[in-house]
Amino acid sequence: MMATLSHTWTILTAVTVLSVQLCKGQKCCEIKSSAGYVVLLGSSFRVYCTFTSDSKRYIYSGDPRTPQRHKEFNSTTIYYEVVNITEKKTFSCECDRYAEPCGLDISPGYPPERPKNISCTYEVKNNESGVVFCSWDRGRDTLLKNDLKLWRRIVYKNQTDTPVEYSVSSDLRSADFPVTSSVQMISVWVHAKNTLGSADSITKNYTLRDIKMPSTPVLHQPDCSSRECIIKVEQPVMTQHLEIQYKADTQTWTSSPDSVVQMGSVQVPSLEPYTLYQFRVRTKFSTGLWSQWNDKISSWTEEEAPTQELDVWYAELAADFGSLKVFWKELSISAAKGKILSYRVRVYSPNSGQTITNVSAEARSYLVPFCGDCEVSVWACNSKGSSPPANIMSGYTKVKLRHLKSFQDVHVAAENLSVTLSWRKPDSAARQSLVEWFPEGLKLEELRWVRLGSNENHVVITDVNPFECYEGAVYVFYNDSSVRKTRFTGVTTMESAPTMSPSFQQTVEGKQVSVTWGEIPRGQRGGCLTNYTIYLENSERHIERYSVPASQRFYTIMGLSSANYKMCMTAFTAKGEGPRGESIKFFMQQESQLSFLLVCAVATPFAIVLVCLYHSSAVKQRFWVYFQCLMLDVVPDPANSKWAKECTQEKGKINLQLQLSNSSVAEEEEEPILVDVEELPRQTSLSPESEPATILYPPTTYIKSFSHDSDSYDLRQTSLDTNSTIDYISSHGPGIMSEEDQEDEDEEEEEMLGFFPSHNIFLEPLELGGKLTLNAVKIDCGDFFQNSVC
Repeated sequence: MMATLSHTWTILTAVTVLSVQLCKGQKCCEIKSSAGYVVLLGSSFRVYCTFTSDSKRYIYSGDPRTPQRHKEFNSTTIYYEVVNITEKKTFSCECDRYAEPCGLDISPGYPPERPKNISCTYEVKNNESGVVFCSWDRGRDTLLKNDLKLWRRIVYKNQTDTPVEYSVSSDLRSADFPVTSSVQMISVWVHAKNTLGSADSITKNYTLRDIKMPSTPVLHQPDCSSRECIIKVEQPVMTQHLEIQYKADTQTWTSSPDSVVQMGSVQVPSLEPYTLYQFRVRTKFSTGLWSQWNDKISSWTEEEAPTQELDVWYAELAADFGSLKVFWKELSISAAKGKILSYRVRVYSPNSGQTITNVSAEARSYLVPFCGDCEVSVWACNSKGSSPPANIMSGYTKVKLRHLKSFQDVHVAAENLSVTLSWRKPDSAARQSLVEWFPEGLKLEELRWVRLGSNENHVVITDVNPFECYEGAVYVFYNDSSVRKTRFTGVTTMESAPTMSPSFQQTVEGKQVSVTWGEIPRGQRGGCLTNYTIYLENSERHIERYSVPASQRFYTIMGLSSANYKMCMTAFTAKGEGPRGESIKFFMQQESQLSFLLVCAVATPFAIVLVCLYHSSAVKQRFWVYFQCLMLDVVPDPANSKWAKECTQEKGKINLQLQLSNSSVAEEEEEPILVDVEELPRQTSLSPESEPATILYPPTTYIKSFSHDSDSYDLRQTSLDTNSTIDYISSHGPGIMSEEDQEDEDEEEEEMLGFFPSHNIFLEPLELGGKLTLNAVKIDCGDFFQNSVC
């Protein structure tokens, strides 16, 4: 029993679900428009929705769907007022218990206008038949699908054919139909129709011989020389007239009135060499219309040698007088008459002969070194030859400068990206003018120029860059080889303040600082620089400004006091000041009076000590000996020395030869100085035993020339007063001096002269006899600073 109830419940559930699904598949409404689904653009109408149930009802419009405010028409129908429709719209009706809505698309538009301006042509395909092409103006777009039909009626002599229609797509405005050569006249009209209405054009009648035209001819590839081209023309039906046109590059089409048609070919003369030409052709019967132009074809004419000389100008190298840089402009295609393969430059000098150099086709300049008195010629060369020479005479430039006349100022007006230059109109003797311009300081790199006629006195230059400073000159050449020249500077089309500052260095010297800087890169100047400004700030934050002209790269600031400084620079144009660059700090140090006082305070005690030592006789003796060694020009007289007296036993003359020391103080005499030495008698104080018995010379070559005690010093002073001879060698002979005296003297010598060298100062032995020459005496004092005794 329970199983039976469960089975029954399952069946009821399935039936219920199926019923709901069937209900969902049914439409609950019906929609319609009071004006239909195609309506007039801008019209108003109603959209009605009729429902089959009493559920809640809605009307939607648009995409995405938007509910509209509807009105009740009756218990089952609602409606919505559509006002001034301007575009295609979709409307739908829904009820809340059913998912399947009902909808309607409304398309607005216009009825067709009457077609007008019908035009027909008859294209002859061959001798038996042709095709008639007709076109018309269908008027404004109806925004709807149109049904167009072209109707034609053919008249065969005295017989009229039944009208025949040709369907035409709604987006086309032309149609064609075939006819035979026997047809004489045709009548055509156009019928247009859509949902909103229909219209017919007027009927046009044509006589075929008035509208017939040949088929479009076919051109084959031209065969061209340097001055003419021959083109083969192919056409299916022989015609009586042919017109050919040509043009070069972007020029307009030009008809060739003197073209000759022979054997199906046309000859086009009067062309330019090495030019790319385009050609087109059309034909015509004796009556009727011209055919359509064929698709254009292109061909180059052959080359010829250039007949026009190059436009040549020059620039002298300021750093290397006598050298020129020659510039030339590229020839136009018409002037080059071919592809330029290279340039040839000849430099001729009466002294050194001539040199010829080939340069590449891409070159536009050539440097001629050491061209003090030479002629420079430049040719442009292609495969057929070279152009006439363009000459520059280096001697002419000197003549030009020598005959240079004064010239008035050039007026400059810069606007946007062009510069207008004007000057006084030259007189009748002028034969040519030339204007050159270049970025400031870059004449050798970017020189530009333009040549003008003799009566021209202004030019508009467009080959300039914004935010760039230009300079240049205007030349007027006269028949008498004189030239007038006026320079202009500071020309710019657009200008702003500089965007960076110059990079500089400073050098401190005494009370001044020298500043040097480099140029700002061209792209950062903003135009023509007018001046630089140096800002100098001291430790008290006081700022001094120094303005320097833009032509300078060096400035010296003088009279600075001792302090810490900070320096930076800026640049100016007419539009304002650029940014300040990185600051550099430095310290200005000056001589102080305190240093001089310290030097005086230290030097005064030494001076006092030296004065006190000067009053000591022993110090005097030692200083005098040292001074004599340093002053080698003061040589004592050997003739009066005791050594000479003891060594000379016979009357005669002594010849002493000395080698001068290497001391930088002593100077070698150019001629030996001869000294006559008179032999003096022996001193009676010498005993016979004291005379040398076996040798003439003392065993040592060292000569003592110093006093040994203060007493002997006093005696010598007395002898000086009485014109006595000074003892340069000790007055005590070796045999007379006692041992005690000898020891005392040795001790005194060690005390006083311990700092003098101990080795011999005579480097060569003495030679007695003859003249005594000072060059024979060589005293080496170089070892006085060694701890040894001479």
